[in-house]
Amino acid sequence: MQTYRHSVAGETVAVHVPQDARDLDGFRDWVRTANARGPIALDTETTGLGIYGRSFALRTVQLGDERTAWVIHWERGGPFRHAALWALEVIERFRIHNAGYDWLVLDRHAGVPLESLAPRTTDTRLLAGLVDPRQPQEGGVGAGLKTLSAHYVDPSAPDTQGDLTAVFRSLGLTKTTGWAGIPLQHPMFNLYAGLDVILTSRIAPVLSAELERLGVRNVLVQYEHELARICAVMQRRGLVLDEDYTRTLSNTLRQEEDEYATIAARYGVENVNSTAQIAAALVGMGETLTERTASGALKVDKSVLAALADMSLQWERLNGRTPNPLADAVLRSKRAGKWRSTYADTFLEAADDEGRIHPAIHSMAARTGRMAITRPALQTLPSSDQMVRRALLAEPGHVMISCDFAAVEMRVLAALADVKRMKEAIRDGQDLHDFTARLVFGEGFTKAHRTLCKGVGFGKVYGGGASTIARQTGAPISDVQRAIAAYDQVYPEIKRMSSRWQREAFQNGMVHVSATGRRLPLDRDRIYAVVNYACQSAARDVLGQSLLNIEAAGVLDTLRLPIHDEVLASVPANEADEVAREIERCMTFELFGVPIEASAEIGKRSWGSLYGATY
Repeated sequence: MQTYRHSVAGETVAVHVPQDARDLDGFRDWVRTANARGPIALDTETTGLGIYGRSFALRTVQLGDERTAWVIHWERGGPFRHAALWALEVIERFRIHNAGYDWLVLDRHAGVPLESLAPRTTDTRLLAGLVDPRQPQEGGVGAGLKTLSAHYVDPSAPDTQGDLTAVFRSLGLTKTTGWAGIPLQHPMFNLYAGLDVILTSRIAPVLSAELERLGVRNVLVQYEHELARICAVMQRRGLVLDEDYTRTLSNTLRQEEDEYATIAARYGVENVNSTAQIAAALVGMGETLTERTASGALKVDKSVLAALADMSLQWERLNGRTPNPLADAVLRSKRAGKWRSTYADTFLEAADDEGRIHPAIHSMAARTGRMAITRPALQTLPSSDQMVRRALLAEPGHVMISCDFAAVEMRVLAALADVKRMKEAIRDGQDLHDFTARLVFGEGFTKAHRTLCKGVGFGKVYGGGASTIARQTGAPISDVQRAIAAYDQVYPEIKRMSSRWQREAFQNGMVHVSATGRRLPLDRDRIYAVVNYACQSAARDVLGQSLLNIEAAGVLDTLRLPIHDEVLASVPANEADEVAREIERCMTFELFGVPIEASAEIGKRSWGSLYGATY
């Protein structure tokens, strides 16, 4: 037996690393005793993050309580694997930090179904997010095990990951290659693995006590664990990748990237990622740049360039000015480069042996609880894109179905703030943006008026001010300011509710409690964002409830992704109509008297077919 000892919160803890069959007998004895006492923490060490990548492998399985950890070398095979599998079967309750990852690792590489592990798991990352969803840079503790342990367990909690990085360098490895390349018996590697389960064991009861102190209902905790499991099921299934198309797409995007970079070079921009070169060239062309970064440099981010190119952030022509050719070229070159590296090339690199990709679905990511998809970030694709989406396919013989909520942000706003006129328009089936434009500008309202009212409405939901709305709609700032004032007159409940929520937040330690009981901390200099947070959070929970409804209806196996306020499904072509109607039913219900409605669209085999692609 190899044993490492370390101090945590003034106590000496032990990390045991079995070396032979006799040591494994000691491990089994410990499991039996610890299992009788209560939950056991579980973690894995692997060769990287891409669970379904062709070179990914499971290296260790570690289990522990507050004082003792056991690191089982799965990589050694034979009796070590048998001992780990036995433990995973007999342990009654687990504590895991970021459980979705370890569920999928063990499901894929140890043959332990996530359906077996999930009902026995408390995820400390989810608990931490319900206590305080902010990251450290936002004033919160964060969701990382190290920062949580330093805050709740021991301010001097060992930064073994930092020590491991130094070890990687000493071995000629990087952060990326170190996890696969470090020797299995390296002391720091095993200490790191063992301490993580000890720390997880210690923060779990503290976080549970915090949730009880703060009045967070257990039903919300259970709800988040159910959503994490559903998202893990979708990630495990993944999507079929059209590899031939994706290789062609990568080449096409590289050509487009180079083509527009050449155009930018004609205006003196040799590097489209150089903000200094872009700013200097635009000023030289006679453009007026007024916004600056925190360091004082002229700002030329996407929003500034889009306005100069006469485009919205969704790449729609605004018809507000003559497009600046340099701004247009920089935007298009950078987009092509991003899409090539972030999507096409990443798809090809991440594809598993069956030619599928498995985007990571984070069930509770943003401060408001909104979900996120990474590796790759598919939710950042423009709503009009068909090119990248065309690479992702339904199963053979299946078609893609997209089911999207109808104006869910505005419906949530109407429900939460009890906006009477808005609720009447929704119940009557009217187009809400037409209805608002008619109230603000009269029967003769124009398309531009509708766009402006739509922008003001989304500004209320997403927290955008007049300048942001002006940039997004192309309307003069004076028109936007008048429209905001008129909007507040026709829908006075929104402003009144915002004031009420702000008062309540001041009385509640700068925290807004959402409709579902989620704690949403506010920033003192942006307390007006309470409307944004309340609506975003409720809209996310509308999606979450829909996912639970879909599972209860027996069609969870069709789902592939939750994207914003939409779900994507792969369905046998001959069952598409029936399943589409069922998903619509699952996504249709009332929220405080406001109908939440969804509409399904049936495409062809590719996701892109729902956006205009022909396949």
